[in-house]
Amino acid sequence: MTEIGHPCSFHGMPVFTLPEPGDESPWPATLPAADAMAWRLDCGWEGHEFAAVWRHFLEKVDPAQVRALVIGHWWDGDYTSLAPVVELITSDAARFPALRALFLADVVGEECEVSWLQMCDITPVLRAFPLLEELVVRGGGSGLNEETLELHPVRHEALKALRFESGGLPGHVVRAVGACELPALERLELWFGSQWYAGDATVADMAPLLSGGGFPRLRHLGLQNSEIQDEIAVAVASAPVVAQLDFLALSMGTLSDVGGLALLEGQPLTHLGGLDLHHHYLTDEVMERFRELSERDDVHVDLSEADYWDPQDDEPRYVAVSE
Repeated sequence: MTEIGHPCSFHGMPVFTLPEPGDESPWPATLPAADAMAWRLDCGWEGHEFAAVWRHFLEKVDPAQVRALVIGHWWDGDYTSLAPVVELITSDAARFPALRALFLADVVGEECEVSWLQMCDITPVLRAFPLLEELVVRGGGSGLNEETLELHPVRHEALKALRFESGGLPGHVVRAVGACELPALERLELWFGSQWYAGDATVADMAPLLSGGGFPRLRHLGLQNSEIQDEIAVAVASAPVVAQLDFLALSMGTLSDVGGLALLEGQPLTHLGGLDLHHHYLTDEVMERFRELSERDDVHVDLSEADYWDPQDDEPRYVAVSE
């Protein structure tokens, strides 16, 4: 199981966690400039609800200058829905004219398992911030069978990077992404996760993404962390979208020789600068063919985290991130 960590930087800026109110010791003599940091807010403070953290942030930092926000764990006690947090952020959207990046749910396993996060509809974020350039969402389906992630198709002119980090990404979210109009989108990463945590997306759900028509500026595509990684690889091997890419990631999932050979024998990949297959179940023979591709055509292929798998034993394969 791959451990997800807190990012040290986001949107090209170092992450700075807002210090706790009432405790001056961790505070610097002066706070960093509001536009120089990705500001991280969380409820690590005992007895503070997120609404209090939010008010404290607005008092201490000029929101009009803030370019990036990172939202950490937002509950005090039992896990609760992200919905009130989204409501707070979007209701104050007019106070953040410079906001270009938002990371929802920067939560690690010791705080809450990724598939236990109580998510919500994040569509209001895209509607409230028409100039947003980067959105990262961690969490998807719920291992507690309660609040899950939702997205509705929208048109957004400015969004360049969209990433869903999930141990179980619902198919309806994948379909909604494919139905969005995102003319500026350059990077898209989807972590599909496990069926045990509502990761029920199918290759059919990905069809609009693979067609290449929806996102004309897309150059970096990640279809990752999937239990159907072989099926995805087979579809990608003939997908029109590949021709427009500079980078392709089919990593973190259950990729075996079936998917690997489909990629090697499908459409040319020689135009790619990078092919990320890390955390896979490829045999030595197929890995060697990818190394030859790398050496011959100058395509950097990441084959790290190889795991042994004997199909004769019918042993299960695992994604890198599930619970």
